[in-house]
Amino acid sequence: MCGIAGWIDWERNLAEEQHTLSAMVKTMEARGPDASGTYIRNHVALGHRRLSVVDPENGAQPMTRKRGKRTFTITYNGELYNTPELRQELESRGYLFTTNCDTEVLLTAYMEWGPACTEKLNGIFAFGVWDEENQELFLARDRIGVKPLFYSVRRSGLLFGSEIKALLANPLIKPEVDAEGLAEILFIGPARTPGHGVFKGIRELKPGHCLAYNHAGAKIRAYWSLQSHDHEEDFDSTVRTVRELLADTVKRQLVADVPVCTLLSGGLDSSALTALAADHYKAAGLGRLHTYSVDYLDNDKYFKASSFQPNADAPWVLRMVEELGTVHHNILLDTPELAGSLPRAAIARDLPGMADVDTSLYLFCREIKKGATVALSGECADEVFGGYPWFRREDMISADTFPWSMKPEIRLEWLSPSVTANLKPLQYVAERYHEALQEVPRLPGEDSYAARMREIFYLSLTRWMPTLLDRKDRMSMAFGLEVRVPFCDHRIVEYVWNVPWEMKNYKDREKGLLRQALTGLLPEDILWRKKSPYPKTHNPSYLQAVRNRVREILDTPSSDLRYLVNEQKIRQMMEEEGDVVFNTPWFGQLMAGPQIFAYLIQIDAWLREYKVNLV
Repeated sequence: MCGIAGWIDWERNLAEEQHTLSAMVKTMEARGPDASGTYIRNHVALGHRRLSVVDPENGAQPMTRKRGKRTFTITYNGELYNTPELRQELESRGYLFTTNCDTEVLLTAYMEWGPACTEKLNGIFAFGVWDEENQELFLARDRIGVKPLFYSVRRSGLLFGSEIKALLANPLIKPEVDAEGLAEILFIGPARTPGHGVFKGIRELKPGHCLAYNHAGAKIRAYWSLQSHDHEEDFDSTVRTVRELLADTVKRQLVADVPVCTLLSGGLDSSALTALAADHYKAAGLGRLHTYSVDYLDNDKYFKASSFQPNADAPWVLRMVEELGTVHHNILLDTPELAGSLPRAAIARDLPGMADVDTSLYLFCREIKKGATVALSGECADEVFGGYPWFRREDMISADTFPWSMKPEIRLEWLSPSVTANLKPLQYVAERYHEALQEVPRLPGEDSYAARMREIFYLSLTRWMPTLLDRKDRMSMAFGLEVRVPFCDHRIVEYVWNVPWEMKNYKDREKGLLRQALTGLLPEDILWRKKSPYPKTHNPSYLQAVRNRVREILDTPSSDLRYLVNEQKIRQMMEEEGDVVFNTPWFGQLMAGPQIFAYLIQIDAWLREYKVNLV
């Protein structure tokens, strides 16, 4: 992928601000290690960092093309999976192409169809196009939000970038966080309310949205959203459609001019993508597919089964490697590096994240990049097909809050009473939750249970899934690794959204519909294996390491973290490992005791590195 940045300012000659644009672009050097480029004209400055995946010899950005007397310039991060079809259609309309890259196709599509081009795109993207004649900037983000895009509207202009750090590199943006931003970190985090940039004045362009900015100001609109309607196909037809969509998606997403691999956990989702990719490689004569898995040193000694994580992945990975004959790479992470990398993972994400779940992925991607530039990953099948416990457990389904954070009051015990009094956190969480429910596209005539399941799916797709997509993008792009997520193809998401719960829940199993659709592709034991989430370390030395680090932070008089937390309670938790609060997941399925300390370490690193000013 790439990193993009831009600055429009009607009152400045940005030709004199090359150093500032360069600073913004440099913050994203890891996203695009292969090349860098800028475009500056009067009141517009665009920047780009490139990761070459298709047509490495061409496609430098920002890219400028003319149509008649009009000039258009694009800076683009992403991948279009329907490039051949778009190119053919544009050629039939008289356009000629000088490269084989999707950047030129995307820019030409905008030149032909304007903002409506977004409706024709199949891919993951965030891009900006400057129309010189009309003095207008157009920004857009893919339907599901796989690629990030942040912006800030100023008094006389607008700034944008793939990452928050790019905006903060401009002196106009201060690292200020107000009460609402702090509530996002402490009570919604590591999730984030869509559109919220946490830092004061920074916003996120929401998935499926576009923004037009000119002298009249900024106008934002949704070009895509989920639509609810009756599902007309019977179960057998639905199964066939799901399999056909997934097979087509994987085939499209394997296109690259650089080494491609898959991430393989031995679970349903990654095994399905790997099987489809291996079949394609064999049919196309591309040799053996490379696969990668991650685990932790000594996890075989310390693994503890739970309702959230019923079994270890390692034997199942080996099962699939032997079945498919892939060239496999098993990456083992050790506890000291896992704990020590928590700050680096937070900086890569610009915000405190999913603790060691982020850090392990960060280290995993570092190792994958040594052998591949593109990877396919199984994220989001659980959100689309219903794989999480909150699709099945009645206490989670009926919870009047986000089901992955059922007890927000748990966090009250960690935090300073003065902070909680100021933020009114339970009220804040409740408001964000009910705002989300107001967005749900209802289906008239649904019974109450079906309507509630539609709500759970909507919450998962729009509030939980972005957390995982953001994690995947930042941890991978920290090393210039492009990760593609076939289950996020908007055609799959749109189709399965309207499939009734009874079909999705086939055989009363999580992702039952998907399992049936994959029958014959995977071995039966893999096909019906009980879901196990992304692996975590069970080594007690990890708990000791993060506990010691938090103790050091609390013993440091200059630490701002001390003013946010209930120091007495945190110190007590360090000693009382069996405490109910300590053992109860406070976010998702895996974040419990040690992850409390790990999250505090990331908050501390974030406050320090970004010199956050709480206002």
